[in-house]
Amino acid sequence: MTNIKLPLGRETGYPQNYAPEVLCPISRANSRKPLGIAEPLPFAGEDIWNAWELTWLVPGGLPRVATAELRVPAASPNLIESKSLKLYLGSFAMTEFANDSAVVDAIERDLGACAGSRIGVRLNPDVSLGGLGGDCIDTLRVDCASYEVDTGLLHADAADAVEECLHTHLLRSLCPVTGQPDIGSLEIAYAGPRIDRGSLLQYVVSFRGHQDFHEACVERMFVDILEQCGSTKLSLHARYLRRGGIDINPYRSTPGEPRAANMRLWRQ
Repeated sequence: MTNIKLPLGRETGYPQNYAPEVLCPISRANSRKPLGIAEPLPFAGEDIWNAWELTWLVPGGLPRVATAELRVPAASPNLIESKSLKLYLGSFAMTEFANDSAVVDAIERDLGACAGSRIGVRLNPDVSLGGLGGDCIDTLRVDCASYEVDTGLLHADAADAVEECLHTHLLRSLCPVTGQPDIGSLEIAYAGPRIDRGSLLQYVVSFRGHQDFHEACVERMFVDILEQCGSTKLSLHARYLRRGGIDINPYRSTPGEPRAANMRLWRQ
């Protein structure tokens, strides 16, 4: 990605006072079009952002601190570029807000305008320590030689229908702008032909040298698994490690699946 307007990969100033103008939208169509993802979307879901370092001033100048949960619908036309969100939330540090509700209102308004959709915001949510469901596939003995996405690695047994949940902590991809690694964990819950676990692990590992945003990587995985394995139900929940005090956790599912719970893995 070579969009010179993105703050990622560029030296930027850090505004100390409320600066919604720093927010940078990225069209989701940029990554969806090459994958053939069009309306109506083949998935539902949202991107769950946890901001751990939010602070502002109350009237009189006393600082207040909080954490914030942000939920961005997958159906929104834009995702929010992560460094611009960091700069935006950092700009609250020396700005007075009348109360907590004023902070929430400002974030919902500004992020909604950037994403082109209503954003859910909660201060100090109960993001408890948790774990991913199902069996961990990380100890499988498999050979890995592909480190750029290889859809052909995926295999499923059409004669063996199951419903199961699996997870891995070996997810790694690269930022499309800076090339820096994005490290995370992934939960895969599905119904349909039994997915060969070794092939699934090899496929996830094949993202290791792939450059794309967190959200786009999860959407590509969703489309690939759905098409290659013939799943009748599918949900993917990625939990990425935080950068700059923010972690991004995309969730995509076939319509009708429950809303994703927010939690914190031990590495987050």
